[in-house]
Amino acid sequence: SDSFALKVIQNSKEVLSLLQEKNPAFKPVLAVIQAGEDNLMQEINQKLAEEAGLNITHICLPADSSEDEIIDEILKINEDSRVHGLALQISETSFSSKILHALKPEKDVDGVTDVNLGKLVRGDAHDCFVSPVARAVIELLEKSGVNLDGRKILVIGAHGSLEATLQCLFQRKGSMTMSSQWKAPQLQSKLHEADVVIFGSPKPEEVPLSWIQQGTAVLNCSHDFLSGKWLQIGCQATENNRSNWSSLWVQQNMVGSGRRWLREQQYRRWKLHCLKLQPLSPVPSDIEISRAQTPKAVDVLAKEIGLLEDEIEIYGRSKAKVRLSLLERLKDQADGKYVLVAGITPTPLGEGKSTVTIGLVQAMTAHLNVNSFACLRQPSQGPTFGVKGGAAGGGYAQVIPMEEFNLHLTGDIHAITAANNLLAAAIDTRILHENTQTDKALYNRLVPSVNGIREFSKIQLARLKKLGINKTDPSALTEDEMRKFARLDIDPATITWQRVLDTNDRFLRKITLGRGTQRKAQFDIAVASEIMAVLALTDSLKDMKERLGRMVVASDKNGQPVTADDLGVTGALTVLMKDAIKPNLMQTLEGTPVFVHAGPFANIAHGNSSVLADKIALKLVGEEGFVVTEAGFGADIGMEKFFNIKCRASGLVPNVVVLVATVRALKMHGGGPSVTAGVPLKKEYTEENLQLVADGCCNLKKQIQIAQLFGVPVVVALNVFKTDTRAEIDLVCELAKQAGAFDAVPCYHWSVGGKGSVDLAWAVSEAAHKGSRFQFLYDVQLPIVEKIRTIAQAVYGARDIELSSEAQSKIDRYTEQGFGNLPICMAKTHLSLSHQPDKKGVPKDFILPITDVRASIGAGFIYPLVGTMSTMPGLPTRPCFYDIDLDTETEQVQGLF
Repeated sequence: SDSFALKVIQNSKEVLSLLQEKNPAFKPVLAVIQAGEDNLMQEINQKLAEEAGLNITHICLPADSSEDEIIDEILKINEDSRVHGLALQISETSFSSKILHALKPEKDVDGVTDVNLGKLVRGDAHDCFVSPVARAVIELLEKSGVNLDGRKILVIGAHGSLEATLQCLFQRKGSMTMSSQWKAPQLQSKLHEADVVIFGSPKPEEVPLSWIQQGTAVLNCSHDFLSGKWLQIGCQATENNRSNWSSLWVQQNMVGSGRRWLREQQYRRWKLHCLKLQPLSPVPSDIEISRAQTPKAVDVLAKEIGLLEDEIEIYGRSKAKVRLSLLERLKDQADGKYVLVAGITPTPLGEGKSTVTIGLVQAMTAHLNVNSFACLRQPSQGPTFGVKGGAAGGGYAQVIPMEEFNLHLTGDIHAITAANNLLAAAIDTRILHENTQTDKALYNRLVPSVNGIREFSKIQLARLKKLGINKTDPSALTEDEMRKFARLDIDPATITWQRVLDTNDRFLRKITLGRGTQRKAQFDIAVASEIMAVLALTDSLKDMKERLGRMVVASDKNGQPVTADDLGVTGALTVLMKDAIKPNLMQTLEGTPVFVHAGPFANIAHGNSSVLADKIALKLVGEEGFVVTEAGFGADIGMEKFFNIKCRASGLVPNVVVLVATVRALKMHGGGPSVTAGVPLKKEYTEENLQLVADGCCNLKKQIQIAQLFGVPVVVALNVFKTDTRAEIDLVCELAKQAGAFDAVPCYHWSVGGKGSVDLAWAVSEAAHKGSRFQFLYDVQLPIVEKIRTIAQAVYGARDIELSSEAQSKIDRYTEQGFGNLPICMAKTHLSLSHQPDKKGVPKDFILPITDVRASIGAGFIYPLVGTMSTMPGLPTRPCFYDIDLDTETEQVQGLF
């Protein structure tokens, strides 16, 4: 018996060792819910778990625990992704159907749920958990030399799953089985017939052993057996010195559970139920298309793409947040291919990068059966209610429900607004109190005595350390140290931190703060907040907290930077942002997954969705899958910042650039008339004009060359409009390939959905397998001026740069403060390669003026201003809100886009 037990343990260890070769951190965890004190079983389980290399946790409940109390514990274990198996050590009478239904079959290592029993009866024993007690009974009988083939087996006093499992296992061994309860009138005659007798519950005293024939094998598998009390073979009572055999099989089941769990974490093709499209012609409005499709419940989508129940937080029916714990669970998983969608220099109408992104993933997943994820920015309410409208894609390639995508989503922008304005309030409040209090009064209020105890908070201790004061007792500081600690001495003229709100309001561009002591300030739109840029570039909660703390809000009167950490507000900012850091899961019109997360201002910040969304998506799609993310504005802005800023922060290497072009934009670059939002297009754009197209392809060629500077293959996606002719389409694709594009493909997703971008999906897949020779444009250790010059000359095509005196002094200050080794985030117009919006095509021989230079130290970049940059848009004469309404009967949003 002992040698067999050692063999079982050794087998478990070997299997576990093989699993851990590819997953070193993996260790299966067994949870045991135990009602009543049974120290012996705890010791047996603990010892065996240690021998086999498993972790075990005991949840000990009182013996008289109610059904609901036991179920509460079961439900907690069900949702705990760290636990791979659950065993119940409760009395037979406690195994109610309600408790059995609460158990997750995939964690039921006792093999008591209907799913596991059903699979066993059906013959799928390899795909289910079998009762460890029943397996131990079979093993004990066979190891004792009992031949089961053709024998009559009598199971007495067993109930439910144990009785059913014993009958099934004995029948597989060729035995004839009978069942009986202890009080059955035919019990004596059945005992006389039996070759083997199994006690499923303790034998009553009124049943004499003389009823059992000599030579009959008798085995007790009741709770007495589990507790190690006795075993009988051939009616000779013997001590069961290896009474933990059932525990051995629990360990075997646990290893099987762990193996299955790991298999489920590995790359696999999603079994995704894609939603069917029925495109109409003419194509209806975006909101009509969105509303005509019924999205899947987001928890169903989450399960389809491999998310566990405890890894999502559901917001309503069609959106959810994904927890960052997923990255730890899938850390050994290979990443998928990484695709960036950028564009040529656009018209003010935009050329459909979001639409191409959505069309591409719909094509890949719904039509080519390839795992793919789209990662998009969250739109600001400013443009939504202003002039641009929604940003969920368009036509039959969009994120649904579009009204939820465009309005509030899960409150991330509101969280950023709250955090940003808390920091702004902290700055002005600190200046006020420092101006109106003595050093001593200020210090005493900053470090008060509470219930007779006076101590520094955690963030105050960090400030002391920064000041070089190695003391932890508030009363031990000298007067000079108290003054240093208490006074930030902010110079109001250097404050760079502004208040924000997510509404276009030009009247808040310049404001006056305060009544007594006044200062000039302004409001920015919320997505221009540095906190939004921090959210987009962070890779963990810890990293986000550190970045928030590093944010520089002003300089002190000695020219030293003042940070959020100095103001003591970092912890509070992190609390406000703790949910916003989790990416938002939504879906496309064809039911494929989308992450919508972060929306940094594409001029002032880097204009890309979050690093975290990309990282999580790359794990979820698996090695053969694709993550398609979008960069803001033209390739000269969004793509350059994606490579030089986002890729530095994430460490991710892009495989392909999809460069979006339209015939409309190319005609504009070829000398066509100006394009203005809200004004009908001139005939040059609605009628065939090959010369304008050919002339305008200079901009396309330049943007292809910019991507090639980074060593990434380019696929041109021509977003086709109904007015484009076949000759124009063919000309663009031919010229794009001549300019060095890997391929150039016309796309029709707007009118027919993913089916219209299948050719693009094939081209992207081929380019991705070609291999990327990715490289950064510049070394961050170069001086700030040289990095700016490199971007201006290599990317924009400028002859040189020209720094204003203010820009030069800011560069000198940031270099002196130790921020010179940060990447550059150029803030310039997106409507031209140059700084002049009306200069189309490929401007040459121009000097790029740098009017100012600012720093986002928490986000981790320096941003030079090229010309005048507004961080607070204004509303037009007729904003979009004129058309937006709510049907008060159906609660449907109308006129959004």
